[in-house]
Amino acid sequence: MEKPAKKFFTRWEITALIGVFILVTVFSYLTFFTPNYYAAKSPIQFDIKKGEPFSSVVDRLYSEGIIPGKTNFRIAAFIYGAEKKVRAARYHIPNGLSYLSLLDIFISGECDFARKITIKPGQTIKWLAYKLEHQVFMDSSKFVETANDPKFIQSLGIDKNTLQGYLFSKDYEIYERSSPEEALRKFYSAFEEFYNDSLKKRTEEIGFTLHEVLTLASIVKGETDKVDEFSIIAAVYHNRLRIGMKLQADPTIQYLLEGGWRRLTYKDLQIDSPYNTYKYSGLPPGPINNPGKDAILAVLYPEQNRYLYFVADGKGGHTFSKNYNEHINNVNKYRKWLKNQNKK
Repeated sequence: MEKPAKKFFTRWEITALIGVFILVTVFSYLTFFTPNYYAAKSPIQFDIKKGEPFSSVVDRLYSEGIIPGKTNFRIAAFIYGAEKKVRAARYHIPNGLSYLSLLDIFISGECDFARKITIKPGQTIKWLAYKLEHQVFMDSSKFVETANDPKFIQSLGIDKNTLQGYLFSKDYEIYERSSPEEALRKFYSAFEEFYNDSLKKRTEEIGFTLHEVLTLASIVKGETDKVDEFSIIAAVYHNRLRIGMKLQADPTIQYLLEGGWRRLTYKDLQIDSPYNTYKYSGLPPGPINNPGKDAILAVLYPEQNRYLYFVADGKGGHTFSKNYNEHINNVNKYRKWLKNQNKK
């Protein structure tokens, strides 16, 4: 007669195992699946920077009150294998998410990525608006409107009606769907950082205001892309201003044209506008573009020369002269070169 099989677990042991399993299940649910609520207005904007350690992300989530505890969130991330999968981006975190739901957003949910935006020297607000619309999906018309909103501009500490000239040329990281206000503050902050006390002192030494420096720098940049000519052209305009001669700067006329840059006509020079430096003496009311550091420094530290005129040399640069007769001779040379080019 066969002996009955030996029982591996007693009834009490089985009951205890079931109890432990239930407790672990309940604890896991309460820890990882229970909604967590924060006190702030929902949703909360939360940015994760490129290269930011996961520990830093956890610390900030806790300090901002988005998660109630760091340890359980780290455990959830470990179980989920999330530490290496979290994406650098901007998130808008709704209220009432569990730890796992929050990790889901960081790994595969909706977010806005940071994109590289470059403000090149000489770009205008309108051109920058076009770039932002296509690269980070910003409303271009709202960007232009904000950049010309006196109330917003005054909040930056600038007593002007436009930010034209004050948006610094460099590379930026801008999040998709950022507000125009956020982007403009970043662009102007870079300018403030550049325009240090030494440059402010130099501005006073040459008898200019900051606005005048930026205005003249924008004209210099409008004249050429050759950085090695900036200080020479800046000197020409300084010399003209010093003797009360009209600037007669073509870029200020181009600024007034609706259809973009083209060869100017005599009729263009008759446009009645304070930006028409053929018609009105002195500097125009403000910058015609965002000039960049090289043009700004050229205006602050112009070459010491006696040039009053310059004309294109047909090779991408300019020929400079000290008097009108020399200038006319150089103009005739350029016209002859241009005529020969048209025959080819």
